[in-house]
Amino acid sequence: MTALDDKINERFPGLVVRKDLVNAVKGNAIVPSYVLEFLLGQYCATNDESSIQSGIETVKEILRKHYVHRNEAGLIRSNIREKGRWKVIDKISVDLNTDKDAYEATFANLGIKKVIIDSDTVKAHPKLLVSGVWCIADVEYEHSEDKNVEPWILGSIKPIQLSKFDYEAFLGARAGFTTDEWIDLLFQTVGFDPEMFGRRSKLLQLMRLVPFVERNYNLIELGPKGTGKSHIFSEFSPHGILISGGEVTVPKLFVNNSSGKIGLVGYWDVVAFDEFAGRQKRVDKALVDIMKNYMANKSFSRGVETLGAEASMVFVGNTKHNVPYMLKHTDLFEELPEKYYDSAFIDRLHTYVPGWEIDVIRGEMFASGYGFVVDYLAEILRHMRNNDYSNRYQALFTLSSDISTRDRDGVNKTFSGMMKLLFPADNATEAEVEEILHLAVEGRKRVKDQLLRIDSTYPETDFSFTARDGRKVVVKTLEQAEYPQYYNKRAPTHDEPVPEGVKEGGDGPVLGGVKKSAETNGGLVGASEGHKVFSENQKGVTYADLFWPWLKGATNIVITDPYIRMFHQVRNLMEFIEMIAVRKAPEDEVAVRLVTRPDEVSSEKQHANLVAVESACTAAGIKFSWEFDGTNTIHARHIVSDTGWKISLDRGLDIYQKFEMNDAFSLANRLQAYRPVKAFEVTYLKTNGPLT
Repeated sequence: MTALDDKINERFPGLVVRKDLVNAVKGNAIVPSYVLEFLLGQYCATNDESSIQSGIETVKEILRKHYVHRNEAGLIRSNIREKGRWKVIDKISVDLNTDKDAYEATFANLGIKKVIIDSDTVKAHPKLLVSGVWCIADVEYEHSEDKNVEPWILGSIKPIQLSKFDYEAFLGARAGFTTDEWIDLLFQTVGFDPEMFGRRSKLLQLMRLVPFVERNYNLIELGPKGTGKSHIFSEFSPHGILISGGEVTVPKLFVNNSSGKIGLVGYWDVVAFDEFAGRQKRVDKALVDIMKNYMANKSFSRGVETLGAEASMVFVGNTKHNVPYMLKHTDLFEELPEKYYDSAFIDRLHTYVPGWEIDVIRGEMFASGYGFVVDYLAEILRHMRNNDYSNRYQALFTLSSDISTRDRDGVNKTFSGMMKLLFPADNATEAEVEEILHLAVEGRKRVKDQLLRIDSTYPETDFSFTARDGRKVVVKTLEQAEYPQYYNKRAPTHDEPVPEGVKEGGDGPVLGGVKKSAETNGGLVGASEGHKVFSENQKGVTYADLFWPWLKGATNIVITDPYIRMFHQVRNLMEFIEMIAVRKAPEDEVAVRLVTRPDEVSSEKQHANLVAVESACTAAGIKFSWEFDGTNTIHARHIVSDTGWKISLDRGLDIYQKFEMNDAFSLANRLQAYRPVKAFEVTYLKTNGPLT
């Protein structure tokens, strides 16, 4: 176990579970993760390996005996008849039979209906009346000669969710974690390995939890397939429901005016629409109109009566095109169904999570460490919906007066939700508050900037905030920094149509939608002194653009980097040499010397890798050599050459996030421009001194 896993078990004993156990026990049981973790939390909430293995076998046995597979429903019904009573795990829904004035339960997998359930149970668990709840239930069988009497009797029922928790103990335990540790704990809780993702990627994925902790929060995430957009909303919490976008009707979502029955928004904390995107999808305009009113005013009408609800709305869907294509030709909402492609609907979204920044999920990305039993965290998040942290930045930062009330609401709700997730005790530092506020402003700006493309009546907005010391922070979206030549497209006004034949955007070839510009390169053009700052998840960054203009013509290059030890670091070095090899003249020879520190753990492997680099360089006319720093004191990373330039690198050559290096068909493996980078900075200095 890692040191973090030890701390998690120490601070939250009995409330955490090893996340890889879910797949170990799931088998072919088609149940949400929170159902399995509820059981694992009963028997495997420990770090003792023997107890875990024993608990796994117990949970497997419970599932084997009591989870109802639909193809074995007849066998379970027979068990109930023969034994008189049997415990089952099934999804149970309840309807009111007005003819009998009685509530009747339906078991989804067991296939039995009209099971009488008492009204007190229904009142205690009203979600039984809407879409159903996973439960552990005792079902009895008692045959009657009366054909109007069903033989099935509900002995007891227990919805699968935590019955109680200690919020003050939760806050006390949170105090024992650093911010990075807490982010990693939450990230492991949702099922992913934090070592595989950068900080921004983690925060973007944790934004998916904001609807669970913030009332009436409207979030959209569009992006490529396979990035886990819908996972949290289907597997994470018993208080959220994921429905297909095509299955939605006004009665199902809001209210049935004929029966008066309230829909999903009256019972669930989060209603998420899966597969929401698709221009050709048929949508009821009346539903969209009611949705817009609900998203803006938190209310809907039942006849002449106005009803309120607290459900947050989430819309997730896939995009067909990459970001630069959308920015050049349409906008980032191009895949919305036609009836939803409406500025009034879009303006009611509080944030837009950029799904294209989140990697397609691969097997090695899943967590094997400890995280909260999800129903425990789900209850904590639900409890925190009562709190409001939206003003917690106001003593430190002031939003631009240019930001409208609706924009400000979007920023405030996102900020409040992220603060509750990361700093439930309200103890963030000024720098941490700024980071969360920046993310909140960016999410709303992404919505508003696309509205400027769709509707010419929306004004330009200065999305910025000012610190106490007068420092102004201008917020840009990452795609704005990456593709400035396409980003600032605006909707034509009625009196200023776009002339025919005018080509919008840049005027050169674009590699995979990645085109360089002065802005992308920190304002530097050619080999000149200056400073470049790159944001996490930014793409289109290559060694050739970073280094070659300053190294062109060099015959002697010295790389100082104490961290050329592990395989991926040596591979980075090899790609740097490859950049030189394909750009220098074939007849030229270049000497490249590396100054690094020895790997105290795997020195033989480090030496063998460097020998392999040296051997490969010979055929390209590159004389590679290396030396280990005997003082063991070097820390700064830089590149100097006899062209008179020094390039200072805060991360050295290790600028790229992890990618699948064994996948021969991955563009990220073959081309640097397709890899997201870590946050890093580069400084270029003109020198006339020796190569040191």
